[in-house]
Amino acid sequence: MAALVVPAAVQADSVRRIVHPDGTVEFTNVTGARAKPSTKKETVYRYKDSNGVVAFSEMRPADAEFDVIRFECYACKPNSTINWHKTRLFLEPYQDEIRIAARSFGVDPALVRAVIHAESAFNPQAVSSKGAQGLMQLMPGTAREVGVSNALDAAQNIRGGVNYLARMLQLHDGNIKLATAAYNAGPGAVDRHGGIPPYAETRAYVERVGILHQRYRNEAVN
Repeated sequence: MAALVVPAAVQADSVRRIVHPDGTVEFTNVTGARAKPSTKKETVYRYKDSNGVVAFSEMRPADAEFDVIRFECYACKPNSTINWHKTRLFLEPYQDEIRIAARSFGVDPALVRAVIHAESAFNPQAVSSKGAQGLMQLMPGTAREVGVSNALDAAQNIRGGVNYLARMLQLHDGNIKLATAAYNAGPGAVDRHGGIPPYAETRAYVERVGILHQRYRNEAVN
């Protein structure tokens, strides 16, 4: 794990990224000739080591509690090397929360699970560089719109995200591709382009949500 010890009082936006000649990556708030601002395209983990000292890493700590201080939509990278037809599914987490919210808003629970998988890979503490939060990556304005006071609370986040997803489905007459495009890029973008916007990230997202949705539906049947 490439990690660098730094002072405890650190803000996420001050974290800087260092790439060493051997390809290892460190994150630090200490400026220097080799340090440059993070591209905000990677996930950054902040944690305390065994001595109680704050450290940063691009790799998820295995034996320590951690905070995700930077995160980007899991399924939005056009050049992702993940095999979406075979990647491990999250069948167990948040079963009650997903079932209740899906029933309340009339949304297929398999689609809810697919969107959570695509948005955050079921990380309830995910926070993106744009400010989206939690399992279903709710922006602050969207969270307020759907009555979510704490987007990092899993139950609130799921209920709010499913509420918003249901609105996108209703807006687009149940068309899942258009609804998930609107969930990702905003309904205005879908309206302006008369369909899925020509954004590589959104098109990748819609395709991958579709794959995950079918896989979660197949698991529900079995």
